[in-house]
Amino acid sequence: MGSKGPEIDDLVERIAAKVTQELQMETVSPLASVRGTWNDSSRLRSLVDAGANRIGTDGTSPSGPTEIARFIDHTLLKPTATREQIVKVCEEARKYGFASVCVNSVWIGLAAKLLEGTRSMAICVVGFPLGAMATRSKSLETREAIADGADEIDMVINIGALKGGQHDLVFEDIKAVVRAAQGRPVKVILETTMLERDEKIVGCTLSKAAGAAFVKTSTGFGGGGATLEDVALMRAVVGPDIGVKASGGVRSVEDAQNFIAAGANRLGASASVAIVTGGVGKGAY
Repeated sequence: MGSKGPEIDDLVERIAAKVTQELQMETVSPLASVRGTWNDSSRLRSLVDAGANRIGTDGTSPSGPTEIARFIDHTLLKPTATREQIVKVCEEARKYGFASVCVNSVWIGLAAKLLEGTRSMAICVVGFPLGAMATRSKSLETREAIADGADEIDMVINIGALKGGQHDLVFEDIKAVVRAAQGRPVKVILETTMLERDEKIVGCTLSKAAGAAFVKTSTGFGGGGATLEDVALMRAVVGPDIGVKASGGVRSVEDAQNFIAAGANRLGASASVAIVTGGVGKGAY
């Protein structure tokens, strides 16, 4: 790691200080914050000098369930998932045009095969759901997932290291998975319900610095899911250059539209079919 530690610490301290100063939470509804204060680029311009690049969203606002399908990672990560259920979610992805199917590594080969020739990608989770395993284990799981046909990787950050201020460890953990992914996009799951606001800022900063393609809110197994405030904060920190994925608690068209308005350009959901058919799902992973 050498001299990289002080550089990383300096980066996160500068950005955390600026975000804390400029993005004070407003005493209004979350959606009002999203449509007003959070997207006020003039107020947030000083973040550019702190290293967060430009602030804003891509302006995409899907008008209905069919358009929303292309934002959704159709997810089945339950430990009880069977082969029959994996086949079913892949068939649903083909039918509705979801962005992807997201599964555990034991199923990624099957999912990749079933989705071949479709618009839907096969996504594999790594270090799931705790993130508390050795970096070499995450790297190995990533390489095997890529060999089995994974198009993208969703890795869980080392939550304890992040909370303990071990920025070097978190950075190197993410970077190792990015390297092992061999050019495939890597999403970094922060598990936002377990983090303080400053820790979310640091997690986003380290993810971007390490080469991640997305930051993601939640595993769906950590006692909570995405919030509009968290998605807006994550977008403000990473700017438009990388993606933000809202995962956990996306159960209806309205939920999906609100998260996209907040800055998400990918949604993780197990209630995907209900969302695109105009219903409300339970959202259990």
